[in-house]
Amino acid sequence: HQPMFILLCNLSFVDICFTSTTVPKMLASIQTQSHVITYEDCITQVYFFLLFGMLDNFLLTVMAYDRFVAICHPLHYTVIMNPQLCALLVLASWITSALYSLLQSLMVLRLSFCADLEIPHFFCELNQVIQLACSDNFSNNVVIYVSALLLGGGPLAGILCSYSKIVSSIRGMSSAQGKHKAFSTCGSHLSVVSLFYCTSLGVYLSSAVTHSSQSSAVASVMYTVVTPMLNPIIYRVRT
Repeated sequence: HQPMFILLCNLSFVDICFTSTTVPKMLASIQTQSHVITYEDCITQVYFFLLFGMLDNFLLTVMAYDRFVAICHPLHYTVIMNPQLCALLVLASWITSALYSLLQSLMVLRLSFCADLEIPHFFCELNQVIQLACSDNFSNNVVIYVSALLLGGGPLAGILCSYSKIVSSIRGMSSAQGKHKAFSTCGSHLSVVSLFYCTSLGVYLSSAVTHSSQSSAVASVMYTVVTPMLNPIIYRVRT
C-alpha cells in the first residue's frame, strides 16, 4: 500500500504492454518471414506504442517526485504522498498519455499514403511512417517537435530538479550511514531513469547523425525490449 509500490505496479504493467505492442509482431515476422502489416494495424501500433512510451515517461517523473518527498521531507511523506494524490498523479499520467497518442494518431490519419510502402523498421515508428506520406507532413513534424519539447523535456526537467534537491539534501546530512541509506532508496529509480532516457536519446541522436534506418532500428531494440526487460530485474534486486 506504499506509494512507491503502487507506482511500481503501474510501471510493471505499462512495461509489459509497451513491449507487447512491438515484440509479438516482430517475432511473428521472423517466424513466418512475412513482413506485412495492414494500415489499420500500423495506426493501432503507433497509438499504443506512444501511449505506453509516454506513460513510462510520466510514471518515472512521478516516482522521482516520490523519492524527493521521501528524502527531503521524510516526516511529511505519508501526508504529502497520500493515496488520493498518488491515484491522481497516476490517473493524470494515463489521461495525458492517451490524449497525446490520440492526437498523434489522428494527425497520421489525415495523411495520404501510396500503396505498398516499405517501413525501414521492425515496427510502425511514428517518424518513419510520417516520412513515407505522399501529402504534406509539415504540421505533423511541428506537433512531434513541440510535444517532444513539452511532454519529453518537461518530465525530464522535473526529474533533474527532484534529484538536484535530493543531492543537496543528502550533502547536508552529517551521518555517513544516513547518506548511504538515502542514496540506496533512490538508486533503483535512478538506474531505470538513466537507462530509459539514455537509450531513447541515443536512438534519435544516432538516427539524426547517421541517417541510417538500420542503426536506428538496432538502437530502438534497446528502449523497446532491453529497458523494459531490465526494469523488473533492477527493482527486484532492491526489494
